[in-house]
Amino acid sequence: MPSTVVHVAFGALVATALLREFDAPSLAAVCGFAALPDLDTLLGIWIHGGHRAVLHTLLLPALLGALVYWDARREDSWLRRRFGERGFYVAGVGVLALLFGGILPDLMTNGVNAFYPLQDQFYTLDGKLHLSNQRGVVQTFVEFGRDGGETVGGTTENTHYYTGFDPTRGSEPENVERVFPVVSSGLQLVVVLTSLAAVVGRFREAKR
Repeated sequence: MPSTVVHVAFGALVATALLREFDAPSLAAVCGFAALPDLDTLLGIWIHGGHRAVLHTLLLPALLGALVYWDARREDSWLRRRFGERGFYVAGVGVLALLFGGILPDLMTNGVNAFYPLQDQFYTLDGKLHLSNQRGVVQTFVEFGRDGGETVGGTTENTHYYTGFDPTRGSEPENVERVFPVVSSGLQLVVVLTSLAAVVGRFREAKR
């Protein structure tokens, strides 16, 4: 599964692509949005099945996006008073980083409780898209089944995701191994390295 490092890398890519004024505070804010869902790794220790549910719900970016939009239309805007006019833009980019960098990579890797708490059901969106000279366009993202597509998992009652903080549901033996992943595949390493290159490039450009 993608680590927090990978989520932050996705967030940094969103920031380098969309931020108009690129500086360290704005980059940190956007990357913070991308890392936010992983906080439910800790919440899951106390909330039964809370990991990949409490802060991985698609309702979170929808709610935050609505709040940013609502605040932007207020005369006495908190974002405007606190961060100036650019606050709305950075917050909006942050919400996109939350969705595309924080939640969707997990939705496509082992799944998330996509509509928690309105619906307690884990979903995984996994599939493929091919162009065939015999079958034309072949895609499995919207099909149900183990060969691909949208697959449905369990609920918070019977689903537990391994983390270094909480390897197993319930108590663990004292000698349990706790693994905290950094990158889990070559593709994830490429994402992290590409993100670093993009951030360095934007900072160099900003100094000109």
